[in-house]
Amino acid sequence: MAEPVLRLEGVTKSYNVGTPVEIEVLHGISATVGAGEFVALVGPSGSGKSTLLNIIGLLERPTSGTVFISGENATALDEAGVTRLRGRTIGFVFQFHHLLPAFSALENVMMPQIIDRGRPEPDMAATAKDLLARVGLTGKENNRPTQLSGGQQQRVAIARALAARPALVLADEPTGNLDSKSADDVFALMREFNRDQNTAFLLVTHDPRLAARCDRVIELFDGRVASS
Repeated sequence: MAEPVLRLEGVTKSYNVGTPVEIEVLHGISATVGAGEFVALVGPSGSGKSTLLNIIGLLERPTSGTVFISGENATALDEAGVTRLRGRTIGFVFQFHHLLPAFSALENVMMPQIIDRGRPEPDMAATAKDLLARVGLTGKENNRPTQLSGGQQQRVAIARALAARPALVLADEPTGNLDSKSADDVFALMREFNRDQNTAFLLVTHDPRLAARCDRVIELFDGRVASS
C-alpha cells in the first residue's frame, strides 16, 4: 500500500492548557487521505472542522498525537521544517480568496513559489500563466482582483493553490461565497485537477450536494470522527 498523503494518529487539541478553563476541542482524531483522493470533511458548526484543518495545514500544532504529511512526521519538525513542508506539499483554497489586491492575477498565482524560493524565477510566470489558462482566465493575467468577479477570483485562488504542485489541497468552504452556478464551476475545476494531476483534496463544506460528489466523507461531531 502506498503511503497516504495525510495520516492523523490520535490527534487532540486543547486550549488554555493547564488553566481552570482548559478545553479539549479535538479528541483522538485518526484519519487518512490517500494520494489522488477527493474527500469531504463535514460536521455541524463547533464540531472542530476549522481546528482540524489548521492542524492538517500545519498552521497549528496538536496537543498530542501525530500528523504525517506525505510520509513525513510533521509533529517532529521545528518551525523551519514545518514551513518547508507546508510550502512544498500543501495548497490552500479558502471561502474568501485572500488574493493580494495590489498584485495581478498572474503575480498572485506566482506568490507561493516566490515565497518558497525567496525570489521570482522565469519558470514561475510560465507555470502561473498555464494554470490561469487551465482555470479559464486567459487574457485576465494582468487584472487585479478588483477587476475580476467573485467566481474568477476563486479560480485565481485555485490556480495559486496548485502552483507548487502540492500533494494535498485543503479547501475550506471554497464555494460558500459563490452563487450555485459559480460554485458548480469551481467544484468541477477542483475535480479536474484532482483527476488530471492525482492531487488529493480535502474539502470542508456545508453543502450536501458537493459532499455527495466526493469520493468519501469524513464526518466530525463534537471533536470526534463520527464516520469516514
